[in-house]
Amino acid sequence: MQYYLEKNVLEAALDRIRWLYDEFEDVVVCSSGGKDSTVCFNLALQVAREKNRLPVNLLFIDQEAEWQATIDYQKSLMYRDDVKPYWMQIPMKMFNSANFHEGFRELWKPGEKWIREKDPISIKENIYGTDRFQDLFNKIIITEFRGRKACYIGGVRCEESPARRSGLTQSTVYKGETWGKILSTKERKYTFYPIYDWSYRDVWAYIAKNNLPYNKIYDIQYAHGLHTLKMRVSNLHHETALNSLITASEFEPETWDKLQEAVAGSNSIKQLPDTIYCPSDLPFMFKDWKEYRDYLLEKMVEPQFQEKFAGKFKRMDARYEQYEHINAVYQAQITAILTNDVYFTKLHNFEGHDDLKKYRNTRRKNVW
Repeated sequence: MQYYLEKNVLEAALDRIRWLYDEFEDVVVCSSGGKDSTVCFNLALQVAREKNRLPVNLLFIDQEAEWQATIDYQKSLMYRDDVKPYWMQIPMKMFNSANFHEGFRELWKPGEKWIREKDPISIKENIYGTDRFQDLFNKIIITEFRGRKACYIGGVRCEESPARRSGLTQSTVYKGETWGKILSTKERKYTFYPIYDWSYRDVWAYIAKNNLPYNKIYDIQYAHGLHTLKMRVSNLHHETALNSLITASEFEPETWDKLQEAVAGSNSIKQLPDTIYCPSDLPFMFKDWKEYRDYLLEKMVEPQFQEKFAGKFKRMDARYEQYEHINAVYQAQITAILTNDVYFTKLHNFEGHDDLKKYRNTRRKNVW
């Protein structure tokens, strides 16, 4: 059930950010170069000016395989006088979902040829105790703001994933507020999402009405006919971004030339785009979708990840075995295999779908 306030989403977001600046010694805006972080940055900038808290701390973890338009936009922010830049171009590892055999790709590896050169103002040494991209956010805020009460501002919105709605509206994170997550209670570090209740229409309306600079890759994607909810501006070999490899040669030819050399499997995705989608019809040689899934699990998933995938599928099978649309579950699992989704990002989003949540709740009621 949704409850509506008398204030609009813009007023609510500004009040939330004002509260964050009052509560925390340090506030850090996370920027991916996308539309949501563009909104968060400009809202934080407005509040920081009001409260005499400039410059705005701005974090960008540069994943090397990025759109050039994303880098151009991020650079325009990082060089502002009212910004304190935390532009991370540090050695790290990120999973390459474009290739089944490479596994983790080493970004910014010393001595290697990079997709592009590092920026003069970026942070280049990894002093954070981890080389995994997923863990860096926690480590960076703890290291850079040690001993101080600090929080991130992130551009996550519930509209993007039904699973996020329950995650950001049910569990208390800090002083009764739910719209964030705890990074470390001991270190007094948190992440908050002040525009969690915005729609993508709200986001673009705010950008347009205020004539804000934004990442121009959106214009190219829009002209190509991509739906606004399908546009991605960040890393190009992430499991949710493989579609970008299909269009990269058209959108940014120079970026595509570099990607082919650096990212294993990128050209295969480009030439065989259907391989990252579950087929609409069951291949004739399999009796059902489950058998097809298990075949792909055995033949396509690398041995070191097979147990992880098998365990996830086993838990899902037990949960949804009586679900009327069980084939949809198998098809989602097949998509996870085809996109090499070792972190199950797509499956988590799938399980957050309203129909599946209702089904789980019904089963829980029946048990009790």
